Amino acid sequence: MKRCGVSSLSHGFQLLSHCYLRKFAPNSHPFFIKRYLGQISYFSHSTNSRPFPDYSPKKPTIKDSDLVHHISTAVKLHRSEPLHHVLKPYESKFRSDHLIWVLMNIKGDYGLVLDFFEWACLRRDPTLEARCIVVQIAVASKDLKMAHKLIHDFWSKPNLDIGLLFSHFVEHLIYTYKDWGSDPNVFDVFFQVLVEGGLLDEGWKLFNKMLNYGLIISVDSCNIYLNKLKDHSDGLWRAIKVFIELPEVGICWNTTSYNIIIHALCQSGKLKEAHRLLLQMELRGCIPDVVSYSTIINGYCHAGKLQEVLQLIEEMQTIELKPNPFTYSSIIYLLCKTGKVSEAEKVLRDMIDQEILPDSVVYTTLIDGFCKQGDILLAYRLLKEMQGRKIIPDLLTYTSIICGFCRIGKMVEACNVFQEMLGTGLQPDEVTYTALIDGYCKAGEMKKAFSLHNRMVQMGLIPNVVTYTALVDGLCKYGEVDTANELLHEMCGRGLQPNIFTYNSLVNGLCKAGNIAQAIKLMKDMEIAGPLPDAFTYTTLIDVHCKTGEMDKAHELLRKMLDRGLQPTVVTFNVLMNGFCMAGMLEYGERLLEWMLKKGIMPNATTYNSLMKQYCIRKDMRATTAMYKGMCARGVMPDENTYNILLKGHCKARNMKEAWFLHGEMIEKGYNTTASSYNVLIKGFLKRKKYSEAREIFEEMRIKGLPADKEIYSFFVDVIYEEGNIESTLELCDEVLENCLVPKVNNEN
Repeated sequence: MKRCGVSSLSHGFQLLSHCYLRKFAPNSHPFFIKRYLGQISYFSHSTNSRPFPDYSPKKPTIKDSDLVHHISTAVKLHRSEPLHHVLKPYESKFRSDHLIWVLMNIKGDYGLVLDFFEWACLRRDPTLEARCIVVQIAVASKDLKMAHKLIHDFWSKPNLDIGLLFSHFVEHLIYTYKDWGSDPNVFDVFFQVLVEGGLLDEGWKLFNKMLNYGLIISVDSCNIYLNKLKDHSDGLWRAIKVFIELPEVGICWNTTSYNIIIHALCQSGKLKEAHRLLLQMELRGCIPDVVSYSTIINGYCHAGKLQEVLQLIEEMQTIELKPNPFTYSSIIYLLCKTGKVSEAEKVLRDMIDQEILPDSVVYTTLIDGFCKQGDILLAYRLLKEMQGRKIIPDLLTYTSIICGFCRIGKMVEACNVFQEMLGTGLQPDEVTYTALIDGYCKAGEMKKAFSLHNRMVQMGLIPNVVTYTALVDGLCKYGEVDTANELLHEMCGRGLQPNIFTYNSLVNGLCKAGNIAQAIKLMKDMEIAGPLPDAFTYTTLIDVHCKTGEMDKAHELLRKMLDRGLQPTVVTFNVLMNGFCMAGMLEYGERLLEWMLKKGIMPNATTYNSLMKQYCIRKDMRATTAMYKGMCARGVMPDENTYNILLKGHCKARNMKEAWFLHGEMIEKGYNTTASSYNVLIKGFLKRKKYSEAREIFEEMRIKGLPADKEIYSFFVDVIYEEGNIESTLELCDEVLENCLVPKVNNEN
């Protein structure tokens, strides 16, 4: 609190005022403007300050004076003794009026004032005037904490008439000011209590009232007001008006003030305005600090604006501002969000090098990023590093790791982490259980999935749509469509609405079970009642029609899909391509590829594989090679299936040199040759009498544990026997029995 020196500081705020008042006001209703102009008053005050009144308390009677004298003397002489013993003789005669008169006698002894006031409060509720007097004495004694408590205790009482009591409290505080303390900080403390209690309008009235007496609430207290104001409805607008107007009455905003407004702007998504205010701070005599920069960096990070973040970091380095943990946390969040998880880990290492200790939020963000990227080993390593630094993982950390293991089907590891989490005392939530249930469903372990579902319910957790969808999908994948339907009814009975993923799981399950008519009916029900079928729904049914050779129906579904404005995915086109090729309609497949390229839909390896496989079946290796070259020219990388198709095609066409080259390329790229490809390759070499190459491929196949055809086994049993190697012959015979005879017996059984 300081004496008011009204100066024209508004010039420095003209630009800000122009930006914000012009931006917000035109969109506001006139009543809205009028309402807040009334609340935020306005500062055409007279420079002549009103004086504080003299204090003239009620005079005591002679009898009261004697009692007050005795009490005052007793407490002074026996101050080391408990007051309830010292003042016991006077308790029955003590009235609220006596409190003020005694305080007048002992006001020079602050400790005694507090003890006596406490004693009096236990016997009688003090008058508002008495409370204000003790508040004045506490502030004059520089005990602002006690002053705050005394005011807070009064205003925290239930069922207060705020409007009436506010007026009375202010009047008594003004009335007692001149003779009991004359320290303007008393109004600062009162302002803070009002604002902290959410009484913002009363706080503002106090601010304006003090202006009449030539006093200004301190900038630190005004910052508390700004901070509270921005979180209320229409708070940003009100906070900005206060920020613009108060300098006209002498408030000199500091860096904290700017940071509050910058934070409010960022919270409202007004990042450009926040950045502009940061740039203007120094022009107005405020040096931005690490909080100023970190707040805007965090805003840009959540908006995904990497370039702006890098620019601000560069500015921080220029002015030698060291990033704080919040800055690093924001940057790591952005990098993980944009898939740059490795770069995010480098930021973590830089953070540690700068001796800034990362917290659980930073580690959890990185762990989640690596898990979503499929790099669960790195994520798990970070978990162990985190624990090694004595940073305790929370539920989110463990859930991220569990989700990561479940995504890649490592259910044993996921379960181990789950047990570790339980061992720390953390209780799993719906997300944790759902991740595990989904993992077990995908692994086909439905009993474990339902066991977890039951345990979840027993713990009082309510399965959500995602939980039920995981269970429905798992049941459908393993042909238990009727059970999935029952689960769907249970889900609806709990008031949960199935989503598109739930319905798609059912459609897929019905198709796999051969209930195509029922799947089509379900899709029609979706069209009527919702949710509307999506690209996945249509693709599932197109695939069924393609596999049954009903290409007209598949084509009709595609047309219907396009008419509804749904964009087919590359999977949709691959399904159609496979259908055309399986039906021997190669020319339709070629036309589909041409149409995809014309429309800018990039085919993938699967698209080309269907065509190349059909060319190979027709022994048209020239067309196959042309298709392969076209695929590579468009930047589509061949996959493992591509190489196996090409290898078998060249073998059947007796292009063994090309087949041998492709096999070597597969090994180099880490692709696996299938058993059927090995068999074709060996037979090709045997037909060309390339026995050494055939033998080499056969041994390679055996090392990989892949079974050969009976005729290949028969050939090499004879060869090895003729070589006189009885032990190897017997070993190969055992292999023949295991791979050829035992599977046949098992199939018959």
